[in-house]
Amino acid sequence: MDVAAWLRALGLGQYERAFRENDIDADVLKDLTAEDLIGLGVASIGHRRRLLAAIAALRADSISATPPATAAAIVVRPEAERRQLTVMFVDLVGSTALAARLDPEEMAEVLRTYQNAVAGAITRFEGHVAKYMGDGVLAYFGYPRAHENDAERAVRAGLAAAAAVPKLESAHGETLAARIGIATGPVVVGELIGEGAAREETVVGDTPNLAARLQTMAAPGTVVISARTRELVGGLFELSELGMQTLKGFPVPVRPWRVVGESTAESRFEALHGAGLTPLVGRENEIGLLLEHWERAKEGEGQLVLLAGEPGIGKSRLARALRGRLENEPHTALGHYCSPHHQTSPLFPVIGLLERAAGFAADDSAATKIDKLEALLALSTDDVSAVASLLAALLSLDTGARYPPLEMSPHRQKERTLEELVAQVLGLAARRPVLAIYEDVHWADPTSLELLDLLADRVQGARVLVLITFRPEFEPPWMRYTHVTALTLSRLSRRQGAAMVARLSHGKALPPAVLEQIVAKTDGVPLFVEELTRTVLETNLLRDAGDHYALAGPLPPMAIPTTLQESLLARLDRLAPAREVAQVAAAIGREFSHELLAIAAALRESDLQAALDDLVGSGLVFRRGTPPQATYSFKHALVQDAAYATLVRVKRQRLHARIAAALEEHFQGIVQAQPELLAHHYMEAGLAEPAIDYWLRAGQAEIARSATAEAIAQLTKGLELIPVLPDDAPRWRRELELQVALGVALMAAKGWAAPEVGRANARARDLCERLGDTSRLFPVLYGEWVFHVVRAELEAGRTAGEELLRRAQEQNDAAAETIGNRIVGTAELLRGELGVARAHLERTLALYDPIAHRSLAFLFAQDPSVAGLSVLSWGLFALGYPEQARARSEKALTDAKELSHRNTLGYALLYGCILSQLRKDQDQARDLANALIALAAEQDSPHFLGAGIVIRGWTLGAAGDFGAGIAQIQDGLAMWQATGAGFLVPYFQSLLAEVHGRSGAMNAGLDLIAEALDRVAETGEEWFEAELHRKMGELMLRLPISDPTAAEARFWHAAETARRQGAKLWELRATTRLARLWGEQGRRCEAHDLLTPIYGQFTEGFGTPDLQAAKAILQATTASFAPKKYQ
Repeated sequence: MDVAAWLRALGLGQYERAFRENDIDADVLKDLTAEDLIGLGVASIGHRRRLLAAIAALRADSISATPPATAAAIVVRPEAERRQLTVMFVDLVGSTALAARLDPEEMAEVLRTYQNAVAGAITRFEGHVAKYMGDGVLAYFGYPRAHENDAERAVRAGLAAAAAVPKLESAHGETLAARIGIATGPVVVGELIGEGAAREETVVGDTPNLAARLQTMAAPGTVVISARTRELVGGLFELSELGMQTLKGFPVPVRPWRVVGESTAESRFEALHGAGLTPLVGRENEIGLLLEHWERAKEGEGQLVLLAGEPGIGKSRLARALRGRLENEPHTALGHYCSPHHQTSPLFPVIGLLERAAGFAADDSAATKIDKLEALLALSTDDVSAVASLLAALLSLDTGARYPPLEMSPHRQKERTLEELVAQVLGLAARRPVLAIYEDVHWADPTSLELLDLLADRVQGARVLVLITFRPEFEPPWMRYTHVTALTLSRLSRRQGAAMVARLSHGKALPPAVLEQIVAKTDGVPLFVEELTRTVLETNLLRDAGDHYALAGPLPPMAIPTTLQESLLARLDRLAPAREVAQVAAAIGREFSHELLAIAAALRESDLQAALDDLVGSGLVFRRGTPPQATYSFKHALVQDAAYATLVRVKRQRLHARIAAALEEHFQGIVQAQPELLAHHYMEAGLAEPAIDYWLRAGQAEIARSATAEAIAQLTKGLELIPVLPDDAPRWRRELELQVALGVALMAAKGWAAPEVGRANARARDLCERLGDTSRLFPVLYGEWVFHVVRAELEAGRTAGEELLRRAQEQNDAAAETIGNRIVGTAELLRGELGVARAHLERTLALYDPIAHRSLAFLFAQDPSVAGLSVLSWGLFALGYPEQARARSEKALTDAKELSHRNTLGYALLYGCILSQLRKDQDQARDLANALIALAAEQDSPHFLGAGIVIRGWTLGAAGDFGAGIAQIQDGLAMWQATGAGFLVPYFQSLLAEVHGRSGAMNAGLDLIAEALDRVAETGEEWFEAELHRKMGELMLRLPISDPTAAEARFWHAAETARRQGAKLWELRATTRLARLWGEQGRRCEAHDLLTPIYGQFTEGFGTPDLQAAKAILQATTASFAPKKYQ
């Protein structure tokens, strides 16, 4: 063939010289690739497409005219790529012993005969003999050319070889046998290594090694296959399982199978798929069901349909078909599309919907975008301004002075945003019916799932149909609702598959043999039907005969893939220059902009546009808008997956690196709003340092928004990358920042004392010590102190607190010393060291600078002054200064409200409501507990919520509502302990015991006090121990058969414990109760003498219930003596 004439016939004679100078003859021509053509100087995409199509035609003609034994050798030689490959390894049994018996020339002849027999079997089934290794033969099925049934071909070739070798005639009477192993799996194939005659294409992966190991397990004359090969051949062969086997070089056991022979299945369809195939896509029946639900929704009976199905089964097509049926009906359609790359991006599908619906353009200013957003919102609400600021924040739009700042906690902002998003849907539904579609919810972020939870609950009485699609691995949580319907898609029948082919061919009939193969091979999966039909129509297999298609020649074994990935790979190969653009786009994501793709692909605009036109024309990609402002999306997530899967790691990493660099340089808005997107691309690029930095930024941003689930996921991804960095100070510093942030997120999501919080703090502590970074050690030590103290591990907490204080004093750091005194004082109070606690807490207040230390609340969870005042109020009360205690608590609450720091306010409310309970002020305790509960619910703080419910339960019990009081205390205590909290549990148990006692259940109360005392002995939380003994004595006196002797012992123990601690208020209570008992027993003088000293020590609080009770007893016990005046 004259290559120059061939070029001129194509109208491309200008390339004759380049082809001639590079020695491109007729044989070489058939193996040229797109990359080769670029190297020859064919810069035009259109010219490369024309050449590649003509080369493909030459290759097809050559294959059809070439005997089967050599046809497999005439192939395209692509660059290295990822493929699924079936590998066969054949070994001659007993070759070593045979070589010892035969002359070398005779042995060489035996090997030649054996190799020819094996190669003949392989080539008959269009396999590729990769290498002869003495008595071994290595063969590939699926490379260089893929078939739709390569695993089956390999097994048939193996059976043929196993049968052929024993039939070989040996001049020396030797009986030969082969054993064969076959394995299927992913490999990287196509890269050339070696020089000259030793030059060969490599296959890298476990699959060749597995095939070799399986061969050693085979008996002479048999074939053993891997589990994956067995899965692909289905029921085509009778197989015998060999059980789990441990193979050298493989870390986990494998399950091989021995091939017995061909099966007796009635058809290939049943043999390959049988009854185990998941039913696939629906059509009119399913559309009819959806339309029925739509009619109900239009009548105000909101509906939610859960559409489940395997990838490619047609969930998205069914959703689009529903929208098409409703096209002429007045309604509003809302499309939400989840992304596998945005599973930690809160409300990603909603943000995408809002941006599309508002018509945001890339060059719009923030003000323009807000104008468009307001116009959009006007369609669903009359009060746009009330909603716009929230949704502008969601869209990361700078509103400037247009709206007042959002004065609410991040958690409340998230709740309000979700409420408003649902309200927008309901607002639209009030105007006309709404179809809200959520696709691929198995990739939804946690906040979007929260939105769906809320929406599922609210649409029941609205004109809304919500259609949610997902893969089977997702378990929908909405089945409890009566207005929810679950629908699992079924596969197409053969008739429906043929009808779909007819639509794709625009009514032009395909040859019966071709149609039969398409229907049979697609097995009812609509996406397979669609893609495979397009593949056939785009090849040279058929010619347009007007009203039908006809075969262009004899029908060869069709290389039509049986999976979507193979189908798409074939289409991408034919698109040639556009293939690389599809790969770049796939690396960006399911949706991509023209502008970003242009930068990442690094192509001339004309070439890029031609490639995109090809992709759009092929149906692989949809386009919205006009280039260069256009945006594109893969028509299905699997289309993107298939394009991306062809990339080898090195190329994949290069692409992600280019994309990340382009985003950083040209798309700062995306960088600021979606740092997790940069983190993803840098991570996939293998660039750990910037990936970690962006995961940290993303996590910190989510913490600020109260999206703690997303924050934990992002920070964890950053931590997973840490081990790839050099084990040095920069790595430790990055990990430290991640661990500190993760500790904050975990504390908010799981509670102060969750085990994960402890692990994060411990690791951060270790990193601080490695780095010698005392500036970061203070918040770490604080976190460690919080974790241990809240778990009632007081000694460990005390150690952490004292270390923080010591280091602060050594460094003369006033801020850290303020924190140190606060936490040491708190720990000492809980341990019952009230005087020591008071000194530290008063030192806290003395050190505190309202201006310089105001920011400490954001670094250490609470303002140290408010926290110090709150804890000091307890200490002062126990020490016998109830008025000072109340004043400190009131100041703490006032200061906390002025700070506008919600966690600080929660802290002040917690300590304030407990102080009110200690003071027996039921009304104030109830009011503060309710305020704490409201705050806890708003910011999702389970520890605050549990404590508030306990105190509210006590107020109910004190008011006589014993059942409700007991239930609430039990619920609140369970919430408290579920966070890992252990401190305050004895105190809370004493409140429950008190209400049980009021209700008459003395034994239940005594059991609780005994359990509380055991916990005190175990943990050392002794601040309330005296009160526990007093309360036990009270209950003992109220038993049906009272035990005054035991009760008296408890009161004495309580008084002695309080006296040791300096807790005058607790001592007064115990002494008062004992004096009352003695008075009732007639021991009035002794009672007076007992109570007088402790009462005389008080200098304030004479109007409190405790001192009033003591005063009454003193007055009663002195009635027979000379009158005395008491304050």
